[in-house]
Amino acid sequence: PGSKDKAKKPAKSQNNKGAASESSAPPPPKGGFVRLEHIRANEDAVQAKWEKDKTFQSMPAYNEDGSPKPKFMITFPYPYMNGRLHLGHAFSLTKAEFCANYKRLRGHNVLFPFGFHCTGMPIQAAANKLKAEMEMYGNPPVMPEESGSGKKAAEKGKAAKGKVAAKAVSSSQWQTLLKMNIPAEEIAAFRDPMKWLEYFPNWGIVDLKLLGASVDWRRSFITTAVNPYYNAFVEWQYRQLKNNDKIVFGKRAGIYSPRDGQVCADHDRSEGEEVGPQEYTLIKLRVQEPYPPALSKLAGTPIFLAPATLRPETMYGQTNCFVLPEGDYGCYRWANGDVLVMSRRSAIGLAHQSFKNVDFAVEWGKVDCLLECKGSDLIGMPISAPRAKYDTLYVLPLMSISMGKGTGVVTSVPSDSPDDYVAMAELKAKPEYRKKLGLTDEMVLPFDTVPIINISVPAGEDEAWSSDQAGEYWSEKLGIKTPKDRVKLDEAKKKTYNAGFTFGRMLVGPYKGEKVSIAKPKEKMDMVEQGDALIYFEPEEYVESRTGEACVVAMTDQWYLRYGEETWKEEVSQHVNDPTKFTPYSQDILDKFNFTLGWLQEWACSRLFGLGTQMPWDKKWVIESLSDSTIYMAYYTIAHMLQGEGNLDGSKANPSGIKPEQLNDDIFNYIYLRGPLPKTDIPTATLESLRSEFEYWYPMDLRVSGKDLIGNHLTMALYSHASIWKDRPEMWPRSYYANGHLNLNNDKMAKSTGNFLMLEEAIQKYSADATRYALGVAGDTLESANFETDSANAATNMLFIEEK
Repeated sequence: PGSKDKAKKPAKSQNNKGAASESSAPPPPKGGFVRLEHIRANEDAVQAKWEKDKTFQSMPAYNEDGSPKPKFMITFPYPYMNGRLHLGHAFSLTKAEFCANYKRLRGHNVLFPFGFHCTGMPIQAAANKLKAEMEMYGNPPVMPEESGSGKKAAEKGKAAKGKVAAKAVSSSQWQTLLKMNIPAEEIAAFRDPMKWLEYFPNWGIVDLKLLGASVDWRRSFITTAVNPYYNAFVEWQYRQLKNNDKIVFGKRAGIYSPRDGQVCADHDRSEGEEVGPQEYTLIKLRVQEPYPPALSKLAGTPIFLAPATLRPETMYGQTNCFVLPEGDYGCYRWANGDVLVMSRRSAIGLAHQSFKNVDFAVEWGKVDCLLECKGSDLIGMPISAPRAKYDTLYVLPLMSISMGKGTGVVTSVPSDSPDDYVAMAELKAKPEYRKKLGLTDEMVLPFDTVPIINISVPAGEDEAWSSDQAGEYWSEKLGIKTPKDRVKLDEAKKKTYNAGFTFGRMLVGPYKGEKVSIAKPKEKMDMVEQGDALIYFEPEEYVESRTGEACVVAMTDQWYLRYGEETWKEEVSQHVNDPTKFTPYSQDILDKFNFTLGWLQEWACSRLFGLGTQMPWDKKWVIESLSDSTIYMAYYTIAHMLQGEGNLDGSKANPSGIKPEQLNDDIFNYIYLRGPLPKTDIPTATLESLRSEFEYWYPMDLRVSGKDLIGNHLTMALYSHASIWKDRPEMWPRSYYANGHLNLNNDKMAKSTGNFLMLEEAIQKYSADATRYALGVAGDTLESANFETDSANAATNMLFIEEK
């Protein structure tokens, strides 16, 4: 269905927990529902007139002399079709909607198209989840009692927090669909991912027409290979990128879902968007024999504790090693015969990694745990540490270790770490405390801090300072007495680490006198090559895939887009920072683009399965969801001739008469790149019309989006335009506007709490115009905005009174 009269309206659920219940619903406008029904009737009449008159169907327009009339092309990132549209979608969309109508009033020929995104894992994962529920619990599924939010605990400090909290049973997929007002008798069909592609995009059109969106619906489409026209366009795009040397194949570190068996990009995640891999150095601290009872079964086998550090250059200052007494550890054997003591979580991560194409694990992705132990079993154990001044160090307890970060083992460098200095100072100052922990004096007292780096900071925004033992310096200066003084420790850590990298110089080792920033990578590689360390990655923060599993970092063979390549990056940077070529609308938005350009590197653009377009030269790979959606704005300019209204998947006849098999690179080169007229049975007049549409409407004048897409899609779109139209920078995007997220009555919108409004629901409660008004006054910056139901109710009354 492309309109209400063609769609079967889902019956309203009497137990719709995903929307506001009757008891929590806002009161009707003053005067009852009469005013609301009157406004809705007016809206229906006007929308019917727009439909009849084809008001928003846009075509190129020219002056009598043949020059193009002023145009304005505005776009909004196509929403993902794993559900109905909600107020959050509408909030960002209204920024584009208001601008489109303003430009029309100012005399511009406006094009506002709208598509629907179906590529990637979210739909596939949801369909698979529903299928599994029905196989396990019946049709309809009778689910076990549901509780909890499903989010992992933060794994900090004490033993109760030292384990990964078991994930509570999340809301079932059946219930999620029921909350979208899908009739129970229809839900079983959603086991097939194709059902999602047939259902939700059509409802997206219904919802946006109800809102009064001024969209040219002839240009709408869905993504994936289901739509052969868009599929051909994406294949052309990727051959162009490959021809321009922007795509390479190789083994890289990427966020990976073991359950899915493939890289997990931002839109494949239920938690952890924009989180990338963090590189650590695993230091091998050899356990001295005889081993403690907990490890005695491995007597004669070399065992190493494996702390993960971000500062390999500081290993000259090691005085001890810390573990969490009640933390869970294991002894894991690796392909080279080493046995490393670490947390299971980190071992699983390491098992998915390699160095110089040599896997760490005997079997990639599998861990070989020889035995498990508690951190308390390791306390007091003597170890030998590479680079350390002392021949023997000891394993000591530290209650603030996070088992969710690194390996759960922490090597201690008090000279340059405030945390380590304060923890060690406390142990030295409290003999009774040492005794309580089972520590002898010889394990603690002989170990003085070792000066290894001089940090001399010149006067600037802060006062000048200099020290050979910055960890001690700032701990004493700020008066930190206990590891529990987290605020001051964080301040000391920030001052020490930032200044150390920028102003620090090595006092010891082969790189004595060199800046830390230069010596650091050398020290790291020296230890790796000498067999004293490993390169290890894990996500910067917790990441969960849409299939409900914690992700790791894996080294996988992949096709990668070469984002971050210096020449390419510089071209994009110059564009966004040139006010004559690009408008970001605020310094905050521009700053976020420059920040993203600073960190965005090679991007894994393919997957082994999921919905989408196959990599045209390597069909076993599917192009992932953030990578098939970077220049589709150009497809809008010709989509009305290849799709046409009511033909989202391209399965029906289109206005141009072109068949999918007629489309090839020569055709698209002619349309988009001013290529020569191709040899084809497509009429020349049709090809000229397609090219003139693109030449008239492009470049895109404005793209409106939520701020979260600055860190991926919006920047990637700039990169792709800079490559595809490398010789025509005038075709690159002219402006981006970004806004913050939307709250509802000053609280975060969430289906789980009931503080949530679907777009259709808001229109039924307040009318389209009142909803638009309340969205319009909700906010305009990168900060979170707020939709107030009082404002929507007031607008309903205001509109009624104004008409009278």
